[in-house]
Amino acid sequence: MKKPKLSFWQIWNLSFGFLGVQIGYSLQNSNTSTIFESLGADLSHLSYFWLAAPIAGLIIQPIVGLFSDGTWTRLGRRIPFILGGALISAIALALMPNANLLLAFAPLAMGAFVLLFMDLSFNVTMQPFRALVADMLDDSQKTKGYVMQTFLINLGAVVGAFLPLILTKLGASDVAVVGAVSQHIAWSYYIGGAILLATVLVTVFRTREYPPHEFALYNDEKEEELTQKPSFMELMRNVPRVMLQLGVVQFFSWAALFLMWTYLKPAITGVVTSHETGLLLTDGQTQTWVGVLNGVYPIPACIASFFLARIAAKWGNRMVYALCLLCGAAGFLGLCLTSDQYALMFPMVGIGVAWAGILAMPYSILSRAVEARRMGVYMGIFNFTITIPQIIVGLTGGVIVKYLFSSSPMAMIALAGVFMLLAALSVAFVKER
Repeated sequence: MKKPKLSFWQIWNLSFGFLGVQIGYSLQNSNTSTIFESLGADLSHLSYFWLAAPIAGLIIQPIVGLFSDGTWTRLGRRIPFILGGALISAIALALMPNANLLLAFAPLAMGAFVLLFMDLSFNVTMQPFRALVADMLDDSQKTKGYVMQTFLINLGAVVGAFLPLILTKLGASDVAVVGAVSQHIAWSYYIGGAILLATVLVTVFRTREYPPHEFALYNDEKEEELTQKPSFMELMRNVPRVMLQLGVVQFFSWAALFLMWTYLKPAITGVVTSHETGLLLTDGQTQTWVGVLNGVYPIPACIASFFLARIAAKWGNRMVYALCLLCGAAGFLGLCLTSDQYALMFPMVGIGVAWAGILAMPYSILSRAVEARRMGVYMGIFNFTITIPQIIVGLTGGVIVKYLFSSSPMAMIALAGVFMLLAALSVAFVKER
């Protein structure tokens, strides 16, 4: 028996909470390096702090997926985890700008602890959203569901990236203060936490998950099998082959993104010039502009998401996926070839198209190859293909930039372009069911 078709607004509500989660992630991506530099971190140590996010995802997402697969409450399977994670995430966002006050004699250590705490809660909130789309939608609507999720993710990324700039225009100070977080970034974190909680509550109150008997009926399962929890080794032995193939693509694409998030700010510091005056931007102005650039690439991703499902229906998911990644490789190359602040926006368009493909296409491909009752845990395991490359790059990035590239952060952006090109080529080996 097929699942009922959901309306546009029902599909929208399924992922609306992801809008708020991505605002939090966007704030983190744009400002983590700056926050830790202000607390005294060295350039060669920045990638180590960025390890908090992938380590949290590596540990938490499979666990949340496994337990949510077997959780049946009045709120549903996934909603309790989404709601609990959102509450903790909002608290973590409020604490992050105050790390220097929470532990004045060791602000770096406190900042690292809060960052890990924040990433753990983000992952608890985020992971069930992927499985929720697959749970609620028929195969014919899954690509549409993940494309809708991609649109909301990128809309959240735009809001999060531009919040510091907006607050600066409203009068908040962007002056970089040694040992403290600047005012416009701190208030961005507070506002971002409030929006995250509000959007998640929309999903909580506007989504009705299928109860066990309906879920079993729609997926040709026996109801008593839905609460069974297989061993982790059994799950790993039965990993769909396409997950391993997608894992190669994911490795290169997420390694490229991690390099951008870590090194974009130091790469353009002392390089990017004002379009009006031709003078180099100050450190505070450069940080604000990094937020702008991080807010630019989700915009073409939002636009591309409107067309991905239609193009994929005609040309196939793999073709669309590969073309998106090629656009990303071209974007990274463009970042290395320009220094004008506005000209830097054009390469971000290519990176945005790649981002749209990365967020939608692998999940659409994978969701068709996984048992419905195991969707949560396998989506969590699939997160290994996101976190492992980031951990590897995080552990080796400091050594590479210092000894291989003579402390040139722009060389790391060029390396990201090479990785994205390898990701595009690797799509040829994915065998979609």
